[in-house]
Amino acid sequence: MFSSLKKMIPTLALAFWAASTALFAQEAAVTLKLGTLAPEGTVWDNIMRDMGDQWKAAGVKLEIYPGGVLGDEPDIVTKMRIGQIQVGVLTVVGLAQIDKGVQALSVPMMYKSYAESDYVRKKMQPLLEKRLLAQGFKVLNWGEAGWVRFFGKTPILTPDDLKKAKFFVWGNDKDTLDIWQSAGFSPIPLAATDILPNLQTGLINSFDTTPISALSFQWFALAPNMTTLKWAPLVGATIITTKAWDRIPEASRPAVLEAAEKAGVRFRDEVRAGEDKAIESMKKLGLKTYDTTPEQYDEWEKLFTSVYPQISGTVVPEDMMDMAIKYRDEYRALHKEAAPQ
Repeated sequence: MFSSLKKMIPTLALAFWAASTALFAQEAAVTLKLGTLAPEGTVWDNIMRDMGDQWKAAGVKLEIYPGGVLGDEPDIVTKMRIGQIQVGVLTVVGLAQIDKGVQALSVPMMYKSYAESDYVRKKMQPLLEKRLLAQGFKVLNWGEAGWVRFFGKTPILTPDDLKKAKFFVWGNDKDTLDIWQSAGFSPIPLAATDILPNLQTGLINSFDTTPISALSFQWFALAPNMTTLKWAPLVGATIITTKAWDRIPEASRPAVLEAAEKAGVRFRDEVRAGEDKAIESMKKLGLKTYDTTPEQYDEWEKLFTSVYPQISGTVVPEDMMDMAIKYRDEYRALHKEAAPQ
């Protein structure tokens, strides 16, 4: 009997150690909450959930709140500041609540291709990440939502067409609202979560967004005319509060960061691959698309470049605006790329 018990001691000790380790791991696991406007089941949501599965294996549980259930992007940033949530997947609109410099990456008519946009972002990325970090937010990856286009109940082919429209602008961005109004337009400030009901009531009859977003939120059904003009790349990022990052065990951080970086690559690749597919899907459901002529393109370019002096120093800090233009021009000088793509 004692001989049998003696033989069992190592086994019992191993079992006790394994149980203790599992209990410790369970107690040490970090739970983080993520907020985003991206609806459930979209490309962004699927990527975030895959990232969450990988984080879970590293001892970090990720609870995802999609579709704007926590409010618009400014609301998400506010909730991050007070600690209600810790992670956000945001466009430059939300990121600008932390540092306006990020909006240099999505200035209308500044970029003519993804290649230009990528070049400028990579050049500015270290500084932008440093500026966000100084405000208590760590960038886990950079992503995007595609090219912003105009959608309307009637076609919007020229600036004059847009002047006749009641179009959505982000309600918290007073500087942009003032610029539009000073140029003779009639923007309607709203939260992005209020676009659909106000298309239904007629308070607005047009908006600007990316094709995948228009399809994901089903906004296009109430404004089924899309201008194919690519007037701005909608850049975004996944961020975490530094307080939450510090809670993650050091041993887990490399795996968390690696999974986030992979998600960033997928955000870029899958959005770009899915943009034309989203347009084709909407066409099957009644969307009509309109190409702009070279003359119409010139009208839009003239409109937006004419307000760059107003954007600089208000919507975008002057030094960041100058930096973005510098790197864009540097890319064009290297690649001789001037024609829209």
